[in-house]
Amino acid sequence: MDQSVAIQETLVEGEYCVIAVQGVLCKGDSRQSRLLGLVRYRLENDAQEHALFLYTHRRMAITGDDVSLDQIVPLSKDFMLEEVSPDGELYILGSDVTVQLNTAELKLVFQLPFGSHTRTFLQEVARACPGFDPETRDPEFEWLSRHTCAEPDAESPKPREWNSDPGTRSGFAPIGGSRHQSRNARRGLEDVLPRGPGYILLWGGAAEEPEFLLAEEMHEGGPVRGRRPLAGRRDEALEEADWEMSAGGGSRERDCAGVSNVDSSRPNGRGPDQPSGARCPEKPENSLTRQNKSKSDMSEKVRSATVTVSDKAHILSVQKFGLRDTIVRSHLVQKEENYTYIQNFRFFVGTYNVNGQSPKECLRPWLSHSALAPDVYCVGFQELDLSKEAFFFHDTPKEEEWFKAVSESLHPDAKYAKVKFVRLVGIMLLLYVKQEHAAYISEVEAETVGTGIMGRMGNKGGVAIRFQLHNTSICVVNSHLAAHTEEYERRNQDYRDICSRMQFPQVDPSQPPLTINKHDVILWLGDLNYRIEELDVGKVKKLVEEKAFQTLYAHDQLKIQVAARTIFDGFTEGEITFQPTYKYDTGSDDWDTSEKCRAPAWCDRILWKGKNITQLSYQSHMALKTSDHKPVSSVFDIGVRVVNEELYRKTLEEIVRSLDKMENANIPSVTLSKREFCFENVKYMQLQTESFTIHNSQVPCQFEFINKPDEESYCKQWLTARPSKGFLLPDSHVEIELELFVNKSTATKLNSGKDTIEDILVLHLERGKDYFLSVSGNYLPSCFGSPIHTLCYMREPILDLPLKTVSDLTLMSVQTADDRSQLENPMEIPKELWMMVDYLYRNAVQQEDLFQQPGLRPEFDHIRDCLDTGMIDQLCANNHSVAEALLLFLESLPEPVICYSAYHSCLECSGNYAASKQIILTLPSFHKNVFNYLMAFLQELLKNSANNHLDENILASIFGSLLLRNPARHQKLDMAEKKKAQEFIHQFLCGPL
Repeated sequence: MDQSVAIQETLVEGEYCVIAVQGVLCKGDSRQSRLLGLVRYRLENDAQEHALFLYTHRRMAITGDDVSLDQIVPLSKDFMLEEVSPDGELYILGSDVTVQLNTAELKLVFQLPFGSHTRTFLQEVARACPGFDPETRDPEFEWLSRHTCAEPDAESPKPREWNSDPGTRSGFAPIGGSRHQSRNARRGLEDVLPRGPGYILLWGGAAEEPEFLLAEEMHEGGPVRGRRPLAGRRDEALEEADWEMSAGGGSRERDCAGVSNVDSSRPNGRGPDQPSGARCPEKPENSLTRQNKSKSDMSEKVRSATVTVSDKAHILSVQKFGLRDTIVRSHLVQKEENYTYIQNFRFFVGTYNVNGQSPKECLRPWLSHSALAPDVYCVGFQELDLSKEAFFFHDTPKEEEWFKAVSESLHPDAKYAKVKFVRLVGIMLLLYVKQEHAAYISEVEAETVGTGIMGRMGNKGGVAIRFQLHNTSICVVNSHLAAHTEEYERRNQDYRDICSRMQFPQVDPSQPPLTINKHDVILWLGDLNYRIEELDVGKVKKLVEEKAFQTLYAHDQLKIQVAARTIFDGFTEGEITFQPTYKYDTGSDDWDTSEKCRAPAWCDRILWKGKNITQLSYQSHMALKTSDHKPVSSVFDIGVRVVNEELYRKTLEEIVRSLDKMENANIPSVTLSKREFCFENVKYMQLQTESFTIHNSQVPCQFEFINKPDEESYCKQWLTARPSKGFLLPDSHVEIELELFVNKSTATKLNSGKDTIEDILVLHLERGKDYFLSVSGNYLPSCFGSPIHTLCYMREPILDLPLKTVSDLTLMSVQTADDRSQLENPMEIPKELWMMVDYLYRNAVQQEDLFQQPGLRPEFDHIRDCLDTGMIDQLCANNHSVAEALLLFLESLPEPVICYSAYHSCLECSGNYAASKQIILTLPSFHKNVFNYLMAFLQELLKNSANNHLDENILASIFGSLLLRNPARHQKLDMAEKKKAQEFIHQFLCGPL
């Protein structure tokens, strides 16, 4: 969320919070949370002054009441903010950013989260720094005198120098101040870049997304991605070769920072302190040291005696990739086997559904059960937090608790570093590697996909981390799929959604995003929730007692679905030799004795896909009793491609020589298998695809769909080409898919006739000609995307009306529609809305988890067709599918139920029920009728809350963002606005209408 809103509420007229970022203030061994805000003040002569405002705050800063001003640091001429490299900390790609703030009187160190927001924050601070121009007047900062900061900590003897830690030194060029980045000229083919995890890069400027790479990976002043070995000598050779191939090469320079050697020992000669607490076996001689450690120290450091953590990330600019760079890399991928060999690495993969519990026991029986220390840890959790706050606001203290518990329980015979972690509500994934492998980890990315209601809520879904280990790409996915025995089709749908929507950006903009399946190795873990079918509870328990696992496994839904090739095609799961991991009474090994008495099932699973993978173990861990699930682990030996330096050099030289011969080749040309595409009877939210093939001739070429004159995109909003750009080697081909998908953003114009299914695509070849592709078709109008007043005047189903009538009614203004004297008598509310609400009222008022569980995709198509054709008698669908269709209908309205013009008034009146009711009375009659109708229906649902488990807060959160939408259209509600919108709706759910 944008916490600058909370800061802005503490400021006075003329002051503006440009951007805010959440950080951790490092004070010696302690870690204290701080909110950093860059505040701008405009002087009378239009000059500007800036200062950093540091706030203490509650767990979530939503309003000004949640923050307390702790300190102000003016951005004077001696102000300097620089990234630093603390001694003894291992550099891992994609970890947090450590920055040091220096002035003449002050020295502070912060850790900021990796990501584009931190990058933007640092950019804004850089722009705001006054610099050292003698012509520029010294800022006076008189406006700061009006602010009062909190009293400094009485225990701190040097409040202005909280961080005089001698172990912290600068490893980066400053963002502000007088230091400048060092630059090294390009080197020859024989030069070798110094290697090691501490060899780091300077901040290279703006980037669309932050990328965290070793200095060895620098190429042409920026990071290079792709399947390329991680070694200084190889990249030097590639840079030199590319230098010679580039036209108009110009001067190349590489920004470098000093080397930070990894030191596995502390200044006192011992390793890091053992973790506090008594959950794991510890050595008594370390107990005194542990007692002196601050509890908050655990939040950022992995506190095992054998763990080293990285807290450094680097924000780099995205470079432009030339055609020759792409050619070289493509050839290198093709010839990979010529210069690599296979080396086994041991992976530990673990999954644990913790049922919203905090860690209560040591995790070593799960994480450190094997004799040999793993090289890589992939640890996943589900149901980390079951609270409503975690569900709606994605905030939970359990994240730190479980991160700490894992870090304390890693194998005692090795040193580890955290590479990355990612969380979506209660689904969390942690990735650690042995210290000695850290230098060979690259291209780390993390993404999330929520598959809850409307494809948004993160109570179900998946998180993933992808990375490159040496020359092998690996993707680790942790998922929590839909629950309940009968919902296996919804679980299948969740899996397909995760696969289709999980995409990892690439640095090379000519390359499409990476999907899960575009990796050499895929490890998939999680609470997949597949159950045992066709057997009653007693029979399942009897088979478990007899250890007849293979008989029981024959009824396992996941096994059946995989065999039918509906999901996990190409994946493998090891033999199951352990008893089901769900469901137990918490704190015991007893099966579920609750009223529901769930049948035991293997919900928690681990599968894999790829070559050179050997599973060494697959087991559950009955010793852990915190949850109603048991944790599961699998240990693998995975063959990773490691580069032979000398063979790599020879391969690269051969490629360069062959490309030299092609330098004067002919202009690129291609042939297209098809140039005209017709999409017939396009429906709302129903994907249609057409494909064609690009066949290349004898010259490497780069292709891209380009914008037509005066247009912002290469195609209309309802159309997408995948991939939209790419590279072809000689005599190769690529299949292009044209996807047509009409959603809420495009439906209204198509209904009104302002837009049609017609477009021309221009396919451009670099150094070649353009090819033109024709797209045509017809759209079937839908109630989805139609205005409320339009539907009220449609007494006939929308598909039974002439297109001219649909167009005229869609273009009719709300004001005209409200003047009923000039038009035939309309309906009070849209008949389509009544159909869905009536269906739910008759069938679903006692449905558990209504509006919280997603429906089935094919059923939405059926519901839409019934509404658009008026065949209400044929409407037969799952209650959750109809509920989700209702939400999608409200989301698709071009003018929300509460009109945009009333948006700000509603937020101002939230909390004042009388004033809020007056605003509703001012709405156009059709909108007012719909609002009152929906509130009456929701109140009926709340009367059955004992069965459907709904409450006012859940419904207010779900419907608040649908009925009240920001007039900026494309701008999402920030957290403060979201709270007020929920409060506004909450009043009507609790009060009389």
